[in-house]
Amino acid sequence: MQQKRVTIFGGSGFIGRYVVELLADQGAIITVAVRDIEKAKFLKPLGQVGQITPIKINARNKADMEKAVKNADIVINLIGILYNQGQQTFKNMHSNVPETLARLSTEAGVDNLLQVSAIGANKSALSEYLRTKGEGEKVIREHFPKAIIIRPSVIFGPEDKFFNLFGSLSRLLPILPLYGYGKTLFQPVYVKDVASAIVSALSNTSAIGKTYEIGGPHIYSYTDLMKIILNNTRRRCLLLPVPFQFGEMQGRIMGLFPKPLLTYDQILSLKSDNVVGLGAFNLSNLGIEPTAVETIVPTYLSRYKKGGRLGRTSID
Repeated sequence: MQQKRVTIFGGSGFIGRYVVELLADQGAIITVAVRDIEKAKFLKPLGQVGQITPIKINARNKADMEKAVKNADIVINLIGILYNQGQQTFKNMHSNVPETLARLSTEAGVDNLLQVSAIGANKSALSEYLRTKGEGEKVIREHFPKAIIIRPSVIFGPEDKFFNLFGSLSRLLPILPLYGYGKTLFQPVYVKDVASAIVSALSNTSAIGKTYEIGGPHIYSYTDLMKIILNNTRRRCLLLPVPFQFGEMQGRIMGLFPKPLLTYDQILSLKSDNVVGLGAFNLSNLGIEPTAVETIVPTYLSRYKKGGRLGRTSID
């Protein structure tokens, strides 16, 4: 990666900060294309002076995107949303943006393009989130066939929006519902392993044109994950198995709020297991040993414990 010019779209987010740090360590010259340049300035100290440059873009503006892609050797797309909000719709962010990037990358002579998608991405999926992720993969393959696609399972790490959300809710609610009776399967993957997979794939010519599904070393049910959260927050919430229909109703109501904790579309996503497919290229193909949930999650869920970080580790 020494002196490679890399443009990262959405590089100031959860995954992006770790990708930027790894690439900077390897000597890449990094442009971070973001909506809010102020929120990306924290990335600059991760590299040498002038090595990391945040630029402001509107992902729906072709001229902005063209400027960001110009002169890049590698383009990485980390842009993703969890719910529709104004013009930031699933269709725009997950399908239209990847198509624009793929077209512009081809025109600019970019060496490689990497798209972060999601396990379960499929244009026939129940949820709009997964459908548009699938559409994004399709248009990227059409316009930049040698692109690398990374499909992670649920990603965990200190800034994640899964374990932290339910850790926070465990302090506030006496009951945590287990949608679909808590049977949905997950294979959570550590954010640093995701970042390592991205950098490894871009450094490996055998990864060109491939799709990787990446997950952690263990598979858990939704119920298992809620128990891990309660065990590490020392909370006594009742875990209540409920049908998906209950979650759909909750999601429709909560989805009306500006920053919903739960949406109808997220419940639809829960109807499919979120695990690495049999025979899929995975972390082992990239030489990465996956990190277990139990190794990392307790280090940041401790903030939600009764008695703070020094509170007792488990409940009876």
